[in-house]
Amino acid sequence: MCRGFAAGFSLIELLVVIAIIAILAGMIFPVFAAARGKARATRCMANLRQIGLAIDMYTADNDELYPFAKDVADHAVPEQWDAYPYWQAWIPYMPFLQDSLDPYIRSRELWHCPSDKGFDILEDSGYPMDAQPTCFRRWGASYLYRTEVAFRLIPAGSMVDPTATNLIFDANGSWHGHGLIRHQKRWSVLYADGHVKSANARQFDEAWATPIVEE
Repeated sequence: MCRGFAAGFSLIELLVVIAIIAILAGMIFPVFAAARGKARATRCMANLRQIGLAIDMYTADNDELYPFAKDVADHAVPEQWDAYPYWQAWIPYMPFLQDSLDPYIRSRELWHCPSDKGFDILEDSGYPMDAQPTCFRRWGASYLYRTEVAFRLIPAGSMVDPTATNLIFDANGSWHGHGLIRHQKRWSVLYADGHVKSANARQFDEAWATPIVEE
């Protein structure tokens, strides 16, 4: 019986196949990355909704007052409150927000944003803050609190515009955004009326600019 030569690929054919695979991978991988990012953002907003329900239960048990508590940035960088020395003096004696809400939350994992990549500079203030490898691992929470509502002893539902007032939010907008440039950032935000949304830089700044009480 005669044995013929086995058919094979030439080098050029192999290079063409490799090039096609590389092109397809370049097209598909960004789609997968975007899908993963969207899934993380959805999980993050679900966390904030659960935290919002915990706050509702807390206020129902405490004369409608928001938790008199600090967030991890207040603890790590109290100098951000230098303009409010009376409030600043309270910070060492205040519990962390996650500890205050612990009786109303089943798992501390709710304080973990899946996109939390940590940071070295506290956003907007410019103060150094060690939040590595993630803010959650370093401090036990990926989210910050508009602590002004605690200092002012604000009752729930008494704000000027609770639909536009931020209450809990991502510690850093680059986690859900597309870089370190501010207008490319996004924040998952729990508003005082209980709704949660992904806010761009303009919306995030508008929430901060919304006064809590009539001046």
